[in-house]
Amino acid sequence: MPGRPAPSRRALLKTAAVTPVAGAGLAACSPGKQAEGPTGPVELGAESEVAPGSSKLYRDQNVVVSRDAGGTLTAYSTICTHAGCAISKLDGTTLTCFCHGSEFDATNGKVLQAPASVPLKKLSVQVKNGRIVASPEA
Repeated sequence: MPGRPAPSRRALLKTAAVTPVAGAGLAACSPGKQAEGPTGPVELGAESEVAPGSSKLYRDQNVVVSRDAGGTLTAYSTICTHAGCAISKLDGTTLTCFCHGSEFDATNGKVLQAPASVPLKKLSVQVKNGRIVASPEA
């Protein structure tokens, strides 16, 4: 521009260091190795660990189990449907993914807060010899 001195190299480098690069934020959303939910039956714990009206997160198996007031158990994979991260936080019946903040209802797998838009994958659940066993639905 006429009448304006050209910026120094130092000023250009300083500006570049604090200016976000287009697409840089997308790398964080690109999953590397995605976590996996159960690929076969997994024994989770004693049936008594899940009280009526509550949910229990089994982090090591990537499963959440809920029991309704009538005693019926439901189970869902805790692999976030947004970027494949393993969900590791359960507060009451709300699951929160640490990767991008998606939230899910542990009792029905539905999305409560974006960026996820697809519900959690439902698992079949049964009790065998007093132990909860979850497996992928056929």
